[in-house]
Amino acid sequence: MSETGADGQAQQQRQLLIVEDDDAFARALGRSFERRGYAVTHASNLAEVEALLAGSSPGYAVVDLKLNGEASGLACVQMLHRHNPKMLIVVLTGFASIATAVEAIKLGACHYLAKPSNTDDIEAAFGRATGTTEVELTNRSTSIKTLEWERIHETLAETGFNISETARRLGMHRRTLARKLGKQQVK
Repeated sequence: MSETGADGQAQQQRQLLIVEDDDAFARALGRSFERRGYAVTHASNLAEVEALLAGSSPGYAVVDLKLNGEASGLACVQMLHRHNPKMLIVVLTGFASIATAVEAIKLGACHYLAKPSNTDDIEAAFGRATGTTEVELTNRSTSIKTLEWERIHETLAETGFNISETARRLGMHRRTLARKLGKQQVK
């Protein structure tokens, strides 16, 4: 049975694509969104996303920033936005940084959340697709650790999350970089 009219459009707007290479997390998140009335599909890489987009056009997407393999979630955000500029895309990451947040927004994401984020956080982010002037500004200066962290993540994004190449560009040993990432990673 095919849905048409306003009901069909509402149904299409509630289609959610989850792009996540952690299958257990994707299943749990998908079940949670299904309980809220979303029709959920899952892809774990760019090729799967491209195949899914050939047959559907979801209104919502949740994209993990760091996917297995050579591609980052930023390339996925760009592909999704090109497919449907009105799609609301939220990027989730355990590697939060200003550099990747800015790039995600420039490429078409409506929001960027650090893990752990739950269904409530993500659904609220879909509702806050437009900016607000009510964000509280702080007078706190940036610490050297924060600046280092930002530089590391900016370089990670530039290299497609290649640890060895990032370490080379930053002039540090790969193990040192891996250790720093292990200490700071949000799970």
